[in-house]
Amino acid sequence: MKKLSLLALILLLGLLATAVWAHRDWRAFTEAPLIEDGQVVLWLPAGSSFAALGRQLETLGLIERDWRWQLYGRLQQPSLRAGEYLLGGPMSLPELVALLERGDVRRHRFTVVEGWTLAQLRQMLASDPRLRQLTADWDEERLMAELGCEGCFGEGRFLPETYFFARPDSDLDILRRAHRALNEQLRSVWETRAQNLPLQSPEELLVLASIIERETGQASERAKVAGVFTRRLEIGMRLQTDPTVIYGMGDDFDGRLLRVHLRQDHPWNTYTRHGLPPTPIALPGRAALQAAGHPADGTALYFVARGDGSHHFSDTLAEHNSAVNRYIRGRR
Repeated sequence: MKKLSLLALILLLGLLATAVWAHRDWRAFTEAPLIEDGQVVLWLPAGSSFAALGRQLETLGLIERDWRWQLYGRLQQPSLRAGEYLLGGPMSLPELVALLERGDVRRHRFTVVEGWTLAQLRQMLASDPRLRQLTADWDEERLMAELGCEGCFGEGRFLPETYFFARPDSDLDILRRAHRALNEQLRSVWETRAQNLPLQSPEELLVLASIIERETGQASERAKVAGVFTRRLEIGMRLQTDPTVIYGMGDDFDGRLLRVHLRQDHPWNTYTRHGLPPTPIALPGRAALQAAGHPADGTALYFVARGDGSHHFSDTLAEHNSAVNRYIRGRR
């Protein structure tokens, strides 16, 4: 009887020792950092199982799969969300699984720059390897139809801003968000615009804002530039703004605007035609849109670049010609 009791005690002690060892081994397995330092990019396809995750991590050299990995998956049965993840250490297995269950995917940014043309925007999207390319071969008509604006011109219809995205987002996703943001901003500015503006529609405000965007990069000058163009529209004076001429020249513009170009008539030549051009000439930002809807008061009808990024504003043609002699011809 004593021998049986002793044997039972030995077996019990063995089981306890095994349990303690297994518990410590399990804790070491779950608490050990998969990544001790640095960063690793993990791409988890849709529908990936826990076993598939293990194969990914094994390929990346982060784990050596064994029975503990299989057991963890059976016990936890995690619901993993697909996407691209940026893993940084130290990170344990439970922390990794929690990250994948939350779907904290890696975020990228794409900045649409104020003053870009639609062609420049589409070129930059097409050259970004992080985005799926859906629209590269589309013409403008198809693009705008896809965005729910069939028959609309595309120029100016996308708001310059920084947009965050996650793979596998596409170029169309960025364009859709930028188009929606522009519509919302344009609607807001139009509804709160100053009274008695010589603009008949939000589209005309958009055109004017695009000209303002290309004329000055100085935040303090946008409303003043808007004031000059608004007063010219009110009295029927031609806008005579170089950026519209350059836009109308398209690929023929080689970087030099000559007097002969100002005399060549086309729909965007505001030296030969009255009023606004038929479309925007660039992507205006929020500040340019606000300036177009809220031009500064004043009497100036002219302005000329000083050469330092700012402009000299004049009330009369004589004063303007004097400023041109000083800032343009003087530099030559």
